[in-house]
Parts: sequence; structure tokens; C-alpha cells
Amino acid sequence: MTSQSAMTLRARVALVGLVAGSLAVAGCTQVRGHQGYIADSFLMEAVQPGVDNRQSVEATLGRPTFSGQFDENTWYYVSRDTRQFGFSSPRPNNQLVMRVQFDEAGNVQTVDRTGLELVASISPEGDKTPTLGRERSFFEELFGNIGAVGAPGANGPSNDRTRP
Repeated sequence: MTSQSAMTLRARVALVGLVAGSLAVAGCTQVRGHQGYIADSFLMEAVQPGVDNRQSVEATLGRPTFSGQFDENTWYYVSRDTRQFGFSSPRPNNQLVMRVQFDEAGNVQTVDRTGLELVASISPEGDKTPTLGRERSFFEELFGNIGAVGAPGANGPSNDRTRP
């Protein structure tokens, strides 16, 4: 083997090693993400109780991320920044939840802001969710109702006034 071909082989091995190392390090880089409303602190501070109404809040902040499920008089603006390394699960880095409550006339009643202090870390317990109740085997589940359906006296008294 000549010194020229040995030098070319070393250069190729070094290049392959450099590419493999770059790919390995690229898998460990931090990935940042953003979800929800893009919060502008200046605009969020501009919403004042007793001064603003639905139209002015929507003109200032835009449509809410979502409104209250049981109360249409509550709007939520949710902003969350996350980060993750490689293939791990994303973790919240920063979060802002702004709740705007309106009175019946549509005027801003209260404005609340919360952050990361309300983020809950939930760790599942194995592959199944624990439930209340008794433990039954497969065969008890399968054959447990045999004889119970249609048995005399199994129905009990009826609450239906049209049936005796």
C-alpha cells in the first residue's frame, strides 16, 4: 500500500467518523416549541376590569384560545413554551394562562394570570389505570351474569307507573 492511498483511506475514515459524530450530537440537541397564544405582555396589561368589554378585549388580544365550557362569560388565553432533548417528552419551560371574566353586560369583571405553578406532572401507573370496585377474573366477567338475567324476583319493584 502506498502512502498516497493510506492517506486517502485515513481521510475517508476521518470524514465518516466526523459525519457519524455530528449525527449523534444532533440527536441530543435541545428542541424548543411553542403552543397556543403568542403572549404580548404590553397588550395583556392593557386589559383592565371595569374599563374594557368583550369587543375591546377581542380587538386588543384577538379571539381567546378557548372560552369556558359551562360559562360563556369566561375567556382563556393560553401560551406555553416547551423544550425537549432528543426523543424525550417535551417539558414545559414557560406557561401563561390569562383568564378574563365578563359580567352579564359584557364588561370585564376580573383578569387573572397564572404560570407554571399550576402545571401538574402526572406519572401513569403501569399499563392500566387503577379503578375502584372489585377485582374480577376473565371467567367471572364472561360468565358472571348467567342465571341473573330473567331470574324470578331479579327485577324487583318497578319505578315505571305504566308497568305493574
